[in-house]
Amino acid sequence: MDCTNERRKIYLDNAATTKMSEAAIKAMLPYMDGIYGNPSSLHSVGQEANEALTSARERIAKILGCEPREITFTSGGSEADNQAIISAARLGEKKGKKHIISTAFEHHAVLHTLNKLEKEGFEITLLDVHENGLITAEQVRNAIREDTCLVTMMYANNEIGTVQPIAEIGAVCREKGVLFHTDAVQAVGHLHINVKEQNIDMLSLSAHKFHGPKGVGVLCARKGILLTNLIEGGAQERGKRAGTENIPAIMGMTAALEEACAKIDENAVRLTVLRDKLIVGLSQIPHSVLNGDYGHRLPSNVSFCFEGIEGESLLLLLDDKGICASSGSACTSGSLDPSHVLLAIGRVHDIAHGSLRLSLSEENTEEEIDYTIKAVKEVVAYLRGISPIWRDLVNGKKEFITK
Repeated sequence: MDCTNERRKIYLDNAATTKMSEAAIKAMLPYMDGIYGNPSSLHSVGQEANEALTSARERIAKILGCEPREITFTSGGSEADNQAIISAARLGEKKGKKHIISTAFEHHAVLHTLNKLEKEGFEITLLDVHENGLITAEQVRNAIREDTCLVTMMYANNEIGTVQPIAEIGAVCREKGVLFHTDAVQAVGHLHINVKEQNIDMLSLSAHKFHGPKGVGVLCARKGILLTNLIEGGAQERGKRAGTENIPAIMGMTAALEEACAKIDENAVRLTVLRDKLIVGLSQIPHSVLNGDYGHRLPSNVSFCFEGIEGESLLLLLDDKGICASSGSACTSGSLDPSHVLLAIGRVHDIAHGSLRLSLSEENTEEEIDYTIKAVKEVVAYLRGISPIWRDLVNGKKEFITK
């Protein structure tokens, strides 16, 4: 195989993080130098920063379809997920309701928080995920009990890209009087979202998933929901999130979100064409399988499993060819265990180990997609050629799992 280290990198790991946009960088710069005050200070320099903070809150609220006071700035999606779930749990606990519903393929920011609450006496129901990576509103309806205090479900899966029927699930929760939280980290900036229209009580987002800076995000919580503090100290964020607000990052996030949402439809059309070309090309590889529903998925996500290979070797050899990809969530990339998401949709261990996630951005080109298809085919063929497992499969000593 030819090594292409001199070739420019083809970045196909945008679900892990995105390149900051020029708009975001430009928006941040004034707040690193000229308008550097603490927004809690009463003097003019501080009040300039406070005006920027107020403006950012209003602009983000307009995009999400909520009120400015329903926006709490956080360090990212994980913190927002933690605060939303713990807040709902504490509110439910006061009413004697200690049952929470989620799914088996949530992000670990959700699953680990639920594990913590389970040790405190909460009962957690993780709904089974269909093979296509989807949950139905009827599943949620059937799981809700008298003591259910929260349903928390990700909007779009970070590994396989499936998009859940959030509006339908939100309607069920509203009908049943149960709080509904969605981890929308992969969806915001890529899909049209309106928390009021979709009956979303709490929503988490992270700026670096839509070309904003890392280390900043939002928890949108409906008015009347009392948030539990995770960080104690000052009275920032209406007393619900202590610590001086990161004004440069917040302004960068706001600019990136406005730009992304202004181009949602345009980007979706272009990315869907590239995504589908990737899917068709990789489907030509024998004994491969697409993970997640073909139609109900993010325009930017392609996830495959290839029988007879290890995902880690696949990623390293693709990197040699100039392609940046992943096998799933960046948060668990150091783990040798197969993806819990793939196991949740029914992939067996042997198949789940050979996974590849390619996540696109509007900067990717058709030429890059053509090269990627060719490179993946070459690498998979090479790895299978040196694999004793593949030899046993071809010789009939073992049976193929995929078609």
